[in-house]
Amino acid sequence: MAKMSEFIIAATSSGCGKTTFSLGLMRALRERGEEVRPFKCGPDYIDTQFHCIASGRESVNLDSYMASGQYVKNLYMRRSCGGTVSVVEGVMGMFDGYERMSGSSADMAILLGLPVILLVNAASTAYSVAAMIHGFKTFRPEVNVVGVVFNRVSSERHFSFMKDACADAGVECLGYIPRSVGLQTPSRHLGLTISGREEMERFVVAAAEAVSSHVDIDRLLEITSRTSVKEYDFEKQTDADKRVLRVAVARDDAFNFIYPENIVALGVHNVEYFSPLHDTALPADVDIVYLPGGYPELYAAGLEANKAMRSAVKEYVERGGKLIAECGGMIYLTRDIDGVEMCGVIPTSTTMKDARLTLGYRTVELPGLTIRGHEFHYSRLTEPGVYESAARLTDVKGREVATPLYHYKNTYAGYTHLYWGDSDILKLWKL
Repeated sequence: MAKMSEFIIAATSSGCGKTTFSLGLMRALRERGEEVRPFKCGPDYIDTQFHCIASGRESVNLDSYMASGQYVKNLYMRRSCGGTVSVVEGVMGMFDGYERMSGSSADMAILLGLPVILLVNAASTAYSVAAMIHGFKTFRPEVNVVGVVFNRVSSERHFSFMKDACADAGVECLGYIPRSVGLQTPSRHLGLTISGREEMERFVVAAAEAVSSHVDIDRLLEITSRTSVKEYDFEKQTDADKRVLRVAVARDDAFNFIYPENIVALGVHNVEYFSPLHDTALPADVDIVYLPGGYPELYAAGLEANKAMRSAVKEYVERGGKLIAECGGMIYLTRDIDGVEMCGVIPTSTTMKDARLTLGYRTVELPGLTIRGHEFHYSRLTEPGVYESAARLTDVKGREVATPLYHYKNTYAGYTHLYWGDSDILKLWKL
């Protein structure tokens, strides 16, 4: 049987540099000729885009709130198939979940049976990190912390304190990333723009050089290696491609927050992509249109200028075409963004003024369908009560939230980014 290495990169807290280390390691492994399979714990749809740049491979989310544990395990096994190294970037601090440690990096490590590489922020500390490492190693013994990497190390002398701390805490030290102004993660607003990709590529190259120079990658792969028993064939694991429905998916600089498994569930060969920024018409003869999230507010002028596409979307909705829109996609359907004209399907305006962050997991309950997702936005609707919500939305505690899911003709639109890889979104239209 083939050997492969697989592990979760966790951290003691948010802001330790998980993404820097993950991207640098993915690129370093790729440059060594490894077949990297990238994953992200939790609902984040931006880090997965960065993973793709670093590894050259599509990254997928592993989320035990938005999907069942069995689904997550099957997804991980299927997506790891054919790889030599599976790298899972964790979320927040190792034990931070949506409720205690549920949904955390530690929870995912237990679910998937994966060893953990712990990233520790070494800034402004020395031997005291021994107590921290010991605590993370022993707090939940079923979480297998096999090695530590330090970030923001100022010198070799500083690193010597870190190595002593690891030795006395009983966890192997695998190296460090030096403190450097060149290793500040670029803006998460980069999206998929050409200039953004160029900036992110420069960052990934710098991170890979730091990891290759100061982390013992050979030893990391050795202690996370195991015999692979995965025999999954990606193309044979779903019947979705047998569907006859044709789906048009918006994808460009303004709309690119897409969970890959949503597309798999729709049937990858049934999907045609289009650009609300640049195309002048929807793809012909489609059964469903999907407007995912993104940054329409950053591209509002371009969306307004493409009047042909805005008219095409509105006409499609008015004649009863089936459409689902999430967050940025829903914003595109409103009258305007702070006076910049949009499609006018939903009779309310969107504003970025006095914006406050709204975020959290959501359970969306509709007649005959319960689906989960995640809400994350700064914008707000000026008249949110234009339609009665078609669904009851609750948070992780089961408390009802005021975020509506609009239903107009055959269109469903709301702020929640839905995850339907583990459910049947076609039930929205009773298909």
